[in-house]
Amino acid sequence: MRSRYAAFVKRDEAYVLRTWHPRTRPPRVEFDPGTRWTGLEILDTSEGSAFHTTGTVTFRASYTGGTLHEHSRFERVDGAWVYVDGEFIE
Repeated sequence: MRSRYAAFVKRDEAYVLRTWHPRTRPPRVEFDPGTRWTGLEILDTSEGSAFHTTGTVTFRASYTGGTLHEHSRFERVDGAWVYVDGEFIE
């Protein structure tokens, strides 16, 4: 999760796509040039250890003017954790 956040901060489309599950990955990622990310707070995790194939992360990512609060699902694919999807939390 932290590495994906860093990739969004740096607008590293290749990394974001590489760490997205092939089943749900979009063809490309469009970054809003006006968004300036200012922090990441991990609020909760479940599963996701070396013994699991799935896991979740609930986080709050701050940007100038607001926050993004999401509960994300991850799966292990070929040994690597990849983002599957998420639900926004208000």
